[in-house]
Amino acid sequence: MARQLRPVGLDFVETAPLRLVFAREMTSPPESVYRALAEDVADWPRWFTAVTAARSTGGGSGRQIRLRGGTRFEETVIAAEPCEVYTYRVDVTNAPGVRALVEEWRLTPDGSGTRVQWTWAADGTAAFRFAMGLGRAGLGRAFRDAVTRLDRRLNSTHAP
Repeated sequence: MARQLRPVGLDFVETAPLRLVFAREMTSPPESVYRALAEDVADWPRWFTAVTAARSTGGGSGRQIRLRGGTRFEETVIAAEPCEVYTYRVDVTNAPGVRALVEEWRLTPDGSGTRVQWTWAADGTAAFRFAMGLGRAGLGRAFRDAVTRLDRRLNSTHAP
């Protein structure tokens, strides 16, 4: 059953009761990484294996996401600064226990590559917060694997 979540703003990334932060270096430049995150939304399942379907809505102001296991998200993009940050808030989901959720992808130039930082900021029931604390390692692995796949994909599409 889909539920409406509490609408939160950008400050939630720093103030959420549960914040999971992961970072990884990529060889791809920020422009390519940003384009893959914010503009090529439908391609997310090709590099982020937890995502089974993704589509941009509202001319890029929103997203609809499906994850393995059947979790669905309807999201609003709340920050999109090319080559710097891509942030979205989950407005509606069928995931149990969650009350508010924001994901931020922050890009920082690193030589000719990019340092990618993913912040997963959430609020929910005590059971939800406990489960997500236990799931931290799995989310970290999913992020690391996704960024590695994305980097390979971007490098193969730009190879001579």
